[in-house]
Amino acid sequence: MRKQFLFLFLALIVANTSQAQTRTTRIGYIDMEYILENVSDYKEATAQLELKAQKWKQEIESKKIEINKLKENLKAEKALLTKELIDERETEIKFMETEMMDYQQKQFGSDGNLIHQKMALAKPIQDQVFTAVQDIAEAKNYDFIFDKSSDLTMLFSNKKFDISDQVIRVLNRTDKREQLTKKQLKDQEIKETRENEIDENPAMADRQKALDEKRAAREKLIEDRRLEQEAKKKEYDDRRKAIQAEREAKKNGTVSEPAKATEAGKTTETSKTDATAKPATGTETSPAATEPAVDKAAERQKLYEQRKKELEERRKKILEEREAAKKAKEAETQKPNTTNN
Repeated sequence: MRKQFLFLFLALIVANTSQAQTRTTRIGYIDMEYILENVSDYKEATAQLELKAQKWKQEIESKKIEINKLKENLKAEKALLTKELIDERETEIKFMETEMMDYQQKQFGSDGNLIHQKMALAKPIQDQVFTAVQDIAEAKNYDFIFDKSSDLTMLFSNKKFDISDQVIRVLNRTDKREQLTKKQLKDQEIKETRENEIDENPAMADRQKALDEKRAAREKLIEDRRLEQEAKKKEYDDRRKAIQAEREAKKNGTVSEPAKATEAGKTTETSKTDATAKPATGTETSPAATEPAVDKAAERQKLYEQRKKELEERRKKILEEREAAKKAKEAETQKPNTTNN
């Protein structure tokens, strides 16, 4: 009995050891600078801080101009001044230079206001990033996640281990959740689950891309058919209106363009019949009498073909514009997702 128990115990130890050895260590990294650049709140605050820094630079530049002006005046009047006045002015200039340097160091030094305010702006975002990284590490079983932009030296980093875009998506989701309704929250959770699955499985990302391309092609085909139906409908409406106008003209006693063309054709046929039936009797009919004045039917056919060509060109132009707008929109939405884990 003891031997069986010992055998089972050793077998369990061997199984756990082999399972631990086969499990690979998951490592990822983030780029804090890249994340901060893609957070809207931080970008807006940084822009305001940049305006403040420009104001500080202008103040320092104006002080430099004032000091240079005092130096030039002293150089020009030095021959007319006593030694005591010269020393007094030089002392004043030196004091102003020291004051300017202290102000510059206070604003732009290694421990200046600019550095402190940048750190104050970045700290709330960094705390959110830290929380998001912890959530991702727990959900996806990461063992180590490093910061590429920190003091840690990374000689090489494979892009497939970069989870910065995932962190940005988590931050954006948190901002959006505050403004969504219950239904929108449910849709957002489904979308987030789908994105997480794609991050975990690159093959699924390729399959999703293929599905998106098929959907886009199907939508384009449907749109082409719709535009073609609209063009045919417009052509049918134009033809119906022309027939209706002709009927109205006949009803009112006026002759429409198609009717005129028909009458002109009949007159031509009659004149040709008379010319062949009667021999020449000394009086010749002029060519203008035997030929129709204007072939209205041919003109109408030409206008109809021209209108049809214009409709076709307009339809192609609409399709090209919609396709270009759609591609631009897809590029804009896929821009932050150019690299997936």
